[in-house]
Amino acid sequence: MQLFLYISDFIVPFMILAIVSYGILQEINVYDNFIKGARSGFLTVIKIMPTLIGLMVAVGILRASGFLDFISSIIGHFTARIGFPGELVPLSIVKMFSSSAATGLLLDIYKDSGTDSLCGWIASVSMSCTETIFYTMSVYFMTAKVTKTRYTLPGALISTLAGLAASVVLALLHFKS
Repeated sequence: MQLFLYISDFIVPFMILAIVSYGILQEINVYDNFIKGARSGFLTVIKIMPTLIGLMVAVGILRASGFLDFISSIIGHFTARIGFPGELVPLSIVKMFSSSAATGLLLDIYKDSGTDSLCGWIASVSMSCTETIFYTMSVYFMTAKVTKTRYTLPGALISTLAGLAASVVLALLHFKS
């Protein structure tokens, strides 16, 4: 195990050294290409900033107004019957919009239920098994100028449901062992 920790400390610096070395061997001006890429990345960040701010404000409004708690109490009655704790519904909803806001909710779940509880385990695994659907779609589609999304949203919602189901199954398997 200690070997893996030692190796992981050197993976990123090794990759950077390998890329720079390869560029030098190919007689590519590595620094100029880096500057061009950094400039392009910065311009992309500026383009997506309004979308990011809008999503963060929307999630903040949902959370502060109590609407998120209201919706989760309604949906929580149904999800509890199939084994998904009702207190995780807000986490699942917010995760579709913002991962950082969902992380705040995750910490609240840890404080209330504990990290080693069934609820804590399901929440942890679901954070790994799901994606920020609306953020990802808005940022990537806006950047690539995609206007016809066709089946993207239904497919993403189905995969999120599959990830949530998998998180329940995996957490239950952990607690049975």
